[in-house]
Amino acid sequence: MAVSEKPVVLVDDEDQILLSYSTILKTAGMDNIITIQDSKKVMPFLMDHEASVVVLDLIMPHLSGGELLNKIKNDYPNIPVIVMTAINDIEMAVNCMKAGAFDYLVKPVEKSRFISSLHKAFEILELQVEVCNLKHHLLSEQLNNREAFSSIITQSRKMISVFHYIEAIAGSDRPVCISGETGVGKELLARATYNISGRTGYFVAVNVAGLDDTMFSDTLFGHKKGAFSGADSDRDGLIAKAGGGSLMLDEIGDLNEHSQLKLLRLLEERQYYPLGSDVSHKSNVRIIATTNKDLKNMVANGRFRKDLYYRLCTHLIQIPPLRERLEDIPLLLDHFLDEASLTLSKRKPYYPDELITLLSGYHFPGNIRELQTMIVDAVARHKSGKLSMGTFKHKIRQNDEAVPTHFISSEKGKLSETPGQSGVLPTLKESEAYLISEALKRSEGNQRRAAEMLGISRQALNKRLKRSEQS
Repeated sequence: MAVSEKPVVLVDDEDQILLSYSTILKTAGMDNIITIQDSKKVMPFLMDHEASVVVLDLIMPHLSGGELLNKIKNDYPNIPVIVMTAINDIEMAVNCMKAGAFDYLVKPVEKSRFISSLHKAFEILELQVEVCNLKHHLLSEQLNNREAFSSIITQSRKMISVFHYIEAIAGSDRPVCISGETGVGKELLARATYNISGRTGYFVAVNVAGLDDTMFSDTLFGHKKGAFSGADSDRDGLIAKAGGGSLMLDEIGDLNEHSQLKLLRLLEERQYYPLGSDVSHKSNVRIIATTNKDLKNMVANGRFRKDLYYRLCTHLIQIPPLRERLEDIPLLLDHFLDEASLTLSKRKPYYPDELITLLSGYHFPGNIRELQTMIVDAVARHKSGKLSMGTFKHKIRQNDEAVPTHFISSEKGKLSETPGQSGVLPTLKESEAYLISEALKRSEGNQRRAAEMLGISRQALNKRLKRSEQS
């Protein structure tokens, strides 16, 4: 059971206090509330039911709040206990905190202070659950929800590690940010996160790039009739449409400053206002943001709010590019050949072994989507049972970015940017050293494959390696 689904337990011997503070919680969107007037009934309740937070008074008949605090922390140490009492005494507050109380509030408590304390308790509890899940998944090599990742073709250890992390955090209500280059499959992972989460609402995706502030608000929050010219009737936004599910905000790095602030308030308060309305609506969707931009760098340059960054990146998932998952190329090649052959109503062709070597030496700026496009084009063009290497070579030559993006610098063993970025032109010797090193890395030390990537014989590669060792 998710933290948000477990009840908040209010314990006080005064019926009016229970009514007052339960009303405060309900107006803040917390509907699952249990009130207990007899302190003797608290421990039997916790024995049979789960609870997210216990809020208790100190001065109560039968069993005092101090005694009850000790019992709860002894038997249920993971349940945060907030003490809420009329006793404004520093020594009492210190003793309660030493006994394990999460917070100490003095009546009458301000609404904002009360809600803030509960939200912090929820966050701590969620983090504890996530840490336990992470420990479990890191120690286990088996995926519990392998079927949820069936749309992602991979045997890469890096990707399997990402799957384990997603399994650990999928049940959380906290936002997720999925980062990666164009074409790596960010939406597929977002859907997998949603599928594992167990959330009952829909998965809704929207690209926020290019939306101005009004369009962003209308798209997410909806509007009331007459909110603006053309608003002839009430309309629900995507938050309402995804109610209880997940809302994926694609290209979050392109969100304008005003919209960033509105998203931040949504994440902090879990409430929103439709355009033209002064009545708040509760948000129970989980935000999944995706981006191909470096948000941390954007924060440093003042183009993305720091507070929003830390809210969105509670769980940050970095998808490795295809050039770091070369072991996936044979699987992807076979999969896309099946797909393309079925779509084009052609018999599935076979490919020469050299094709794997050729593709492994290419850095794929468009990642998996680019590989898929290459294969579809090659299947459409081929007329015999064997795929032509020429089609792939032509595609690779067409792409200017096929040139390596880094070179060995004059300082031994270190990389520098391309001449256009660093202003320093590498020597032929430095370029050769880098190319050989990169080919060996991509071929996992296989000299025959490395030589094929470089377009030289294995003997020529051996000579260069020996010459490099001697120099």
